[in-house]
Amino acid sequence: MLELAKESNASSMPAPTSIWRNRTFLSVFISYSVSLLGNTFHSIALNLWVLQTTGSAKLMSAILITHLVVSMLFGSFAGTIADQTNRRTLMWVTDLIRFALVAAIAILVYLPDTPFVWIIILTGFVAFAGTFRTPAFQASLVEIVKNEQMTQAVGAIGISDNVVRITGFALGGIAVASFGGAAAIAIDAATFLLSACLLLFAGKFPYSADTPAAGKQSSFKEDLAVGFRYVWQNAFAKAAVILLPLVMFFFLSTFMLIQVMAVQIWQAPPFVFGLLEACIPLGYVAGSILIMKLDKRLTRRGAWIMGSMLGMGPLFIAIAQMPSAAAALPLILLVGFLFSFSTTIIFIALRVAVDSSVQGRVFGLLGALTSVAPPIGLALFSALSDIYGPAVIITVSGAAMIVFSGIACSRMKAIGRFD
Repeated sequence: MLELAKESNASSMPAPTSIWRNRTFLSVFISYSVSLLGNTFHSIALNLWVLQTTGSAKLMSAILITHLVVSMLFGSFAGTIADQTNRRTLMWVTDLIRFALVAAIAILVYLPDTPFVWIIILTGFVAFAGTFRTPAFQASLVEIVKNEQMTQAVGAIGISDNVVRITGFALGGIAVASFGGAAAIAIDAATFLLSACLLLFAGKFPYSADTPAAGKQSSFKEDLAVGFRYVWQNAFAKAAVILLPLVMFFFLSTFMLIQVMAVQIWQAPPFVFGLLEACIPLGYVAGSILIMKLDKRLTRRGAWIMGSMLGMGPLFIAIAQMPSAAAALPLILLVGFLFSFSTTIIFIALRVAVDSSVQGRVFGLLGALTSVAPPIGLALFSALSDIYGPAVIITVSGAAMIVFSGIACSRMKAIGRFD
């Protein structure tokens, strides 16, 4: 009877108000999507320009390494700043700074005989500004939406991530081919200006004080130490900071090898290869939509996180044994679906389980680690693939994923118990 009463009360509770009726969230969400479009657009446009004008893969690598090193070194620093200041102000100011810096890069690209070192220096400053933007946005969600809307918000952001990244890379390539590098990078600069304007239009964030750290007198060094100490002492935060980078490490590195296998082993025709490329984002979007629809009805969410991680391992092994790319497509789609469950739910849980006053530091550290893990994995897996072949390394990756997931299930109980 008690259980029936609980079910009756749960079913009679009104559904949470749609996040799309929240003007602040809508403005910030569009701003984030536009800013992310600028990031992906900038990356592909600048890299293509370097290859077209110099033909040097080393110079293109220098730009990628600059982004990587800056993100790794300053993620925690930026996260601490995001917890000490007004996060909305930090976001629109960094967008304006990136607008000015990327516009300067466009001018230098347009001018003849510009020393490449200036492009590298400005790229480093753009990456530095971007490290502040990311944790400020991630931590600001608790200031923009209510707890009962968090699943909708994080799910929508996950969908936007996939759609915008794919669109950004495509549009960046088209813009460089159609208008040239300078014009394409100038368009990119405009996206950051638009993002800043949308944040200003969003108005004051409704669910927190103007300054997250208001009333605190501690120094920056003390706050930085508090962030690391919080992650170390909070079982859930520590597990998430370990878990997500490792999931990214295995998932992205293995998917790269699946692409290699499609070309070298399966010899997939262009149409099938295009379907293969689309399967991961389609699966991720489908998973995010399902999470949004189920919302509070999705119980034992920690078990879903662990189960989806564990499920990716056997799927990787099965994909490596497939005779053709077409036969592997359903499995790849399912991997994208499970990847959504293993990451989106963690991002939802972090907003609920982590104190809002330190979320900038947690997401800053998480961003630094997740920016480093995939490139390391790509370098390691590609080198091993050249020696042993992609199918063998995908199989080993799947087996390692099973072992790692089993250890996580037994040791990271804080996540496994999340409901």
